[in-house]
Amino acid sequence: MKHLNITVNAICSIVINRPEVLNALNQETLEELHLAIQECYKREDVKGIIITGEGDKAFVAGADIKEIAAIPHEKAFEFSKKGQDLFKTIEDCPKPVIAVVNGFALGGGCELAMACHIRIATENAKFGLPEVSLGIIPGYGGTQRLAQLVGRGKALELAMTGDMISAFEAKEIGLVNHVVATKEDAIALAEKIMNKIFSKGPQAIAALIKSVNAGFGQEKEGYQAEAKNFAALTATQDFVEGTTAFLEKRKANFKGE
Repeated sequence: MKHLNITVNAICSIVINRPEVLNALNQETLEELHLAIQECYKREDVKGIIITGEGDKAFVAGADIKEIAAIPHEKAFEFSKKGQDLFKTIEDCPKPVIAVVNGFALGGGCELAMACHIRIATENAKFGLPEVSLGIIPGYGGTQRLAQLVGRGKALELAMTGDMISAFEAKEIGLVNHVVATKEDAIALAEKIMNKIFSKGPQAIAALIKSVNAGFGQEKEGYQAEAKNFAALTATQDFVEGTTAFLEKRKANFKGE
């Protein structure tokens, strides 16, 4: 695949490979990732999945802002829903999925990590949902999963300020499971955890994932609301200003229009 490096053994390793743009998620990469996850679903020799980013600078630095800025308003709900559906496929995978978060995990990258069952971060990892700086909101499930993981109050603070937090703060608030020194250490720990899970009954693991996810079934309307609100914001002048300012590398001047 063009934007993914995939190694398949008992553990399927999926590496987002767009280092020139800090592994940003464009639509082509999302489609490739969806195909890769679906293949892992089907293959009996694959028992678990590790998702990480190429290099040490970024897991996924976010969605592709040029693509977002060019979304026609009438296509924005579909754009959001497509990402939500992919990340729900990851979340509902009956096999364990671990994110190894190296460097920046911002916006869509943070949302991708949150969709995985377990998150292991390197000491240089940074997390955040900075979409409000673009005059938009997270559209790939971030408004729902962040609150599920860290609680409503902390989720609103992080999402409303757009603040970026360290791996250590992310662990402290429950956003990540483990923090280790290097990417090599993180992958080794992910493999250790995977192998421990592999020693258990696979049907029990699948049922456990399904049962835990069922506890958040009441949030279905929240995902719908997220996509609708994401779409509505693409019709505002603040969205145009926010994305333009980002691409022009200047501070946005929002007017609430």
